[in-house]
Amino acid sequence: MSDANSTTPPEGADFGNRVKRAVFWRSGTQIISQIVSWGATLAVIRILDPSDYGLFAMTSVVLVFLNFLNGYGFVSALIQSESVEPIRIRQAFGMLILLNVGLALIQLFVAAPLAAAYYTEPVVAEMLRWQSLIYLSTPFLILPEALMTRELEFRKPAIINLLTSLVGAGVALALALYGAGVWTLVFAPISIFWSRAIMLMVATRFWVLPSFNFRGAGHIFTFGTALLIGHGFFIIQSQSDIFIAGRHFDTHDLGLYAEALFLTQLFATKFIPPLNEVAFPAYARIQHDQSKLAYSFLKAVRLIMLVAFPLYFGMAVTAAPFVATLMGEKWTEATPIVAILALAMPVATLQFLFQPAINALGLPGITMRNSIAGAIIMPLVYLAAIRFGATGLAWGWLVSFPLLLAFTIYQARPHIGFRISQLFGAIMPGLSAAAVMAIMVWLFDRYLVEVNWPKLMPILHLLLLAGVGALIYGALLWFGSRATAMEVVNLVVRRKPPPEA
Repeated sequence: MSDANSTTPPEGADFGNRVKRAVFWRSGTQIISQIVSWGATLAVIRILDPSDYGLFAMTSVVLVFLNFLNGYGFVSALIQSESVEPIRIRQAFGMLILLNVGLALIQLFVAAPLAAAYYTEPVVAEMLRWQSLIYLSTPFLILPEALMTRELEFRKPAIINLLTSLVGAGVALALALYGAGVWTLVFAPISIFWSRAIMLMVATRFWVLPSFNFRGAGHIFTFGTALLIGHGFFIIQSQSDIFIAGRHFDTHDLGLYAEALFLTQLFATKFIPPLNEVAFPAYARIQHDQSKLAYSFLKAVRLIMLVAFPLYFGMAVTAAPFVATLMGEKWTEATPIVAILALAMPVATLQFLFQPAINALGLPGITMRNSIAGAIIMPLVYLAAIRFGATGLAWGWLVSFPLLLAFTIYQARPHIGFRISQLFGAIMPGLSAAAVMAIMVWLFDRYLVEVNWPKLMPILHLLLLAGVGALIYGALLWFGSRATAMEVVNLVVRRKPPPEA
């Protein structure tokens, strides 16, 4: 096991530079593409009704549940392997085709009518039948991207991701303005998946014939199946709230909860996965040196939580102007849901950061046990909380995720090689500064803004509170943890950090 004195940075300037370039391309273009997507999404939210998003949430449960079978675990085995033969690529391609054609057929003829009957909404069946087209694009999308991920080549996928976000934004806005209603939420994702698959195939010249002879592909199948089972339980934990709420809420209330969850999860679900895509192959390269792995993991936690804590704590104390500005007046009922969920999201973000390190060590059993624990904890908590409505479900996140995180730390710590005190030290700079910032912003809003400018426009209200919060957080971090602040500055401006003592 490593300690604070023995965790050392990974050696090799070239490897470090490749990781930095990968982070730059993957996260940099992700920010731009997400700005485009968010702009379109927020515009569409203002056009559509909460009930449209309630219907879409019903179909998303089925999509996410079946999508875990799309075979990404098999291509993860290719990334994790130290070397890959061409025949293994062809075999993985064949596995992907068989799986995803099967998923499309299952959704068409089995899942669609069953979901419509469960939710008593006939339109859900028609939506799911069209959405089955997404699976058919998957083999041509994830395998070319995974092979480039393995080599830390993120420039081409990043550019393609940006282009497809433009395609999706254009389709979504056009359909919403045309009056397509809920079908806007069906066809925009289909356009993104297919345009991305086509661009990746062309850009990478992935002209590979699939092989349906799977002899010798035992590692791919074993590793991928373990991840598959673990991800299946993860789907249960992540979708159980919507699944349970769909039978207890009407489409309006379900839409309010689903979009509040979407809004608060943006950082954890849109920015963390791209960073994890870079971290996975980077961790895999140093998996045999526990000291280097622990150092890299703790550094990633420290830097990412420096952003997550102020973002989410700030969102919690500015929920009212935040919702009114981004979503419009028709969504104001979602304000308390957003405030509660925002407090739970830093814990969820930290939970997600363990995934690439665990997978890089070739320990999918830990992932599976974590997912099983989540699949037990989450539904039980949500079933108890559903009687209190949407805010009750939101409080369920604050109860369940800390329990799941504690279980994850217990399992992963000996393998990654850090001490609890080291993990605590990694998150404390962001946590302490963000907590003080949130309290001061709340006091500023409660006793100064609301008293003197009670009719302030939501966007001005939000900008004022965000500006005050940024100044407070920056000052606290600078004077309280300057070394950590400089580490962030060096990463952003791509300077070389000062040598450690």
